[in-house]
Amino acid sequence: MKRTLVLTSVVLLVLLSSTSLWAATLKVGATPVPHAEILNRAIPILAQAGITLEIVEFTDYVRPNLALQDGDLDANFFQHVPYLDAFNEDAGTDLVSLAGIHIEPLGVFSQKLASLEELPQRATIAIPNDATNGGRALLLLQEAGLIELDPEAGITPTVFDITANKLQIRFVELEAAQLVRSLPDVHAAVINGNYALQADLSPTQDAIFLEGAESPYVNIIAVRAGDEQRADLQQLVEALLTDEIRQFILDQYQGAVVPAF
Repeated sequence: MKRTLVLTSVVLLVLLSSTSLWAATLKVGATPVPHAEILNRAIPILAQAGITLEIVEFTDYVRPNLALQDGDLDANFFQHVPYLDAFNEDAGTDLVSLAGIHIEPLGVFSQKLASLEELPQRATIAIPNDATNGGRALLLLQEAGLIELDPEAGITPTVFDITANKLQIRFVELEAAQLVRSLPDVHAAVINGNYALQADLSPTQDAIFLEGAESPYVNIIAVRAGDEQRADLQQLVEALLTDEIRQFILDQYQGAVVPAF
């Protein structure tokens, strides 16, 4: 009888140990809208795989990458590959893309104008001050016919690469998170989709010019180099690439956020 009890106890301990080893917690950094909202929808999907998803919200584009590099996060979800590449080069970090999830079309917004045709001479337009999103904004304004850029500048042009500016537009470069607040003080601002959504601006309804859905700026799950094959991170990607998450994006954002899968 005692031998049976001992064997039973051993089996229970093994089972408990196996369960604790299988259970995992993933800490993922994200900006609130839409990234944290999308991640929240993945919580029950991951729970079925024994993974607890802890979402850490950030309101800027710098700290999530630094926290990931320092090991405070397992992954982050807020940026596209061109921004990640530029950040790695500038900050000396070693972060990589694990998977693309969605596209947030960049838009031109204004509290003073109903269309770009109303822009006056020497109008003021605010754009992001980081090289990647600032360049993306200038490319959008070129697409709108407002400026021309030196083609040799590629996907990261600066204001110094403007070769034609028929309205003599003046550009104000601000941190991306501050662009919505600048709207009362400028004729227009080029605002990232996540910050527009946070301010209750609908890119599809409120923007006076909007980037097309064919944009190459897909928002990604980023991880530290060497972590690409971690089973829990692969489970995170699988959860985000489900039909359930795709339908949530389509229903929730009505074209302001576009699934990339």
